[in-house]
Amino acid sequence: MEAFQWNSADELRQLLNELVSWKSISLSEGEKQFPRKLYAKLQDLTYFHDHPAYLKLHEADQRRKLLTALYKHPEATQTICLISHFDTVNTEEYGSLEPLATQPEELTKVYLEQKDTFSREIRADIESGDFLFGRGTMDMKMGLVMHMSLIEQASIEEWPINLLLLTVPDEEVNSAGMRYAIPVLTELQKQHDLTYTLFLNSEPTFRHDPKDNTHYIYSGTIGKVLAGALFYGKETHAGEPLSGMTSPFISSFLTREMEWNPIFQETVLGETAPLPVTLQQTDLRLRYSTQTPYRSSALYNIFLLERTAEEVFALFEQVAKTAAAQCNERYKKICKDNQVQPIGHVKVITYKELLEYAGNKLGREFVEDVKKDIHFHDDYDDREKSLRITDSLMIHCQELAPAMVILFAPPYYPAVNSSGNGFVEYCVDFVEKEAKNEFQLDIKRSHFLNGICDLSYVHYQGSDTGLQVYEENTPVWGDSYELPFSLMRKLDAPVLNVGPFGHDAHKRTERLHVTNAFEQFPYLMRQLILQISQKEGKSL
Repeated sequence: MEAFQWNSADELRQLLNELVSWKSISLSEGEKQFPRKLYAKLQDLTYFHDHPAYLKLHEADQRRKLLTALYKHPEATQTICLISHFDTVNTEEYGSLEPLATQPEELTKVYLEQKDTFSREIRADIESGDFLFGRGTMDMKMGLVMHMSLIEQASIEEWPINLLLLTVPDEEVNSAGMRYAIPVLTELQKQHDLTYTLFLNSEPTFRHDPKDNTHYIYSGTIGKVLAGALFYGKETHAGEPLSGMTSPFISSFLTREMEWNPIFQETVLGETAPLPVTLQQTDLRLRYSTQTPYRSSALYNIFLLERTAEEVFALFEQVAKTAAAQCNERYKKICKDNQVQPIGHVKVITYKELLEYAGNKLGREFVEDVKKDIHFHDDYDDREKSLRITDSLMIHCQELAPAMVILFAPPYYPAVNSSGNGFVEYCVDFVEKEAKNEFQLDIKRSHFLNGICDLSYVHYQGSDTGLQVYEENTPVWGDSYELPFSLMRKLDAPVLNVGPFGHDAHKRTERLHVTNAFEQFPYLMRQLILQISQKEGKSL
């Protein structure tokens, strides 16, 4: 039998160190190079020497690529898709130690020398020797390492099931990698006669609160939308403040209503989504002047468990109208106290309504030219483009001001849940019992991964109406951002997330539990896949 390269704890640790050393921050050159290096690494497997067509790089956006590696049993159609991402967030928070952020062994040693600079909890983890620190160790290159090991084991031992490794760029920003992967998955499904049985991600365990040390297995993933607003007032000189209305004055009312508003908080299957928060609040002027700011914007993060985009937008509009009423009441009192006439009445306008108004006033061709001008700016991301398009239209429709224009901005992550699915329940039960019997490890099922992940783009079951509301109120829809909803529906196998245990994703103290990552997690993943393959093998 062919010798394993990525099987023992030491081999897995060595592979993780190598993959982490390939610095792959989102939107960096390293992110572009990572899949090419991974392709060369996987070529070392005899299986892909014999079946080179089963290992492929596929185009994503901005010259980035995603990778698929298929192990195909000659008699099997049932397929488990192993999903991961290889991009990471930035490393500047490491300060002077940034060069070591992607050198886990060295960083962990330095942290031990500097242990007294950390909190009591983190100092205890450093002193224990049980954790490996570094960017990407936990989120989520260990998951990719595990998937590589499973492909190797399956190919050498000829497991009676198909495994498709899919690893993508840009999960941390727009999930562009997974969005480009959807047509790839459907094409591979046709090309190789695959029947997707399970979409299995290996994102790490995320805490439910700062003191939570529970190891979770997830039968779904939380969703999210970005609700945006453009606040358009009336400009004036700072020496004549009541001759206009500032956009910060208008925005303060909506932000106060949106921040931590429980109306957006869902509780499903005993789990509660986090409260909404403001992710960005910006003055759209490019430079300082004594002209009062009359155009600004905000983006609000809203998590989803069951609600559709349509339901969230209706709530957002309701809250915006409440905020506008409060704003108008306060403004009228100010005008009365200062014995001046109000310059207008703040109204709430949806982006769809603004687009229709601008099209009727200016013509559809003019509106499309406005959009093209904004999209020409490569330095704008999709959120900036969404707000700038709305702003440009309002500049040509100032008679609508003062106003709050409400909209959606990318990205959109639909919530997905497979709790109650018989096959998923079997897998959850198997992992929980195996962990308890083999390691005395208590694993608890959570119905929603609270860290956001690419499972949002498979097993989609949303309504067409909800999609229409999202599309109509997202300024960049169909130009620089879209989701292949019809193809997502075709990927209708259930979802599951089984990943390693660690702490502090996206922090300089990101760390992976060594025993769990290199011993417990690999054993549980292997036993789970073998159990599934044996069940499937009996029907071959």
